[in-house]
Amino acid sequence: MRKLQYTFKTDTLFKMLFIQHPELLKALTAELLGIPLESIEQFTIQNPEMPPENLGDKFCRLDINMIVNGQRVDLEVQICNEGDYPERVLYYWAREFSSALPAGEGYAMLPRTIIASIIDFKLFDWEEYHSFFQPLEVTHHAPLSDKMGFHFFELPKLPADIDEGDMLLLWLSLFNAETEEELKKIDAMEVPVMSQAIDAYYTITASSEFQERERLRAKARHDEAQALYNAKRIAAKEQSLEIAQKLLGLGLSLEQISETTGLSLEEVEALRP
Repeated sequence: MRKLQYTFKTDTLFKMLFIQHPELLKALTAELLGIPLESIEQFTIQNPEMPPENLGDKFCRLDINMIVNGQRVDLEVQICNEGDYPERVLYYWAREFSSALPAGEGYAMLPRTIIASIIDFKLFDWEEYHSFFQPLEVTHHAPLSDKMGFHFFELPKLPADIDEGDMLLLWLSLFNAETEEELKKIDAMEVPVMSQAIDAYYTITASSEFQERERLRAKARHDEAQALYNAKRIAAKEQSLEIAQKLLGLGLSLEQISETTGLSLEEVEALRP
């Protein structure tokens, strides 16, 4: 099977495709929120920009922030489980919610704020691929407020067989597709919105604009990996020096300390008082 060079999970592709094709984003959002597409009367993308100078920043988030019928919706795609993901989305929610209060307005005017995360790893112990969280009283399960909500869609839990009538699973299968054959299988179902999304995928990935933006993002990812490697290497060296200092105090020979810590004889010698 021919592996895709880029997938719908590629952050630059994800944002470019759905910003340039808001009708596809609207259809996807309706399925993620579980609401009829025709019920969406207000749909605004709050952060359509992708400044080139920011793409090279390893901390740049390529999420999509929307206003949907008066509620704030933040759509995130996360490939790697870097730890603390629930806490991260809580932070995203708090930032979006707290910044939404108009000056001089009461707290009742704060909008319903939802974080929807499509994630390429298993986060919870249960089998269901879709989980929704909101604050509830632990005994009576009564909701505290409907203004906080978290959707998680775990791609590794998707079923192997997908019915062409299940639009949510079709959308998630696009994000889960890793090969040309998987895209062709979805396209062969002849679901119009899926075919439109796949056509948009091929058009964008072939464009020079996408190639340049992806180059900047790839460089940022490489720089981040290199910085992490250097930080670990420096920390390991400092730990070895600390151990060597203690072994010197115990009277071990330079050769013994060098063999134990991996430091050179010269480095151990330099630690002597």
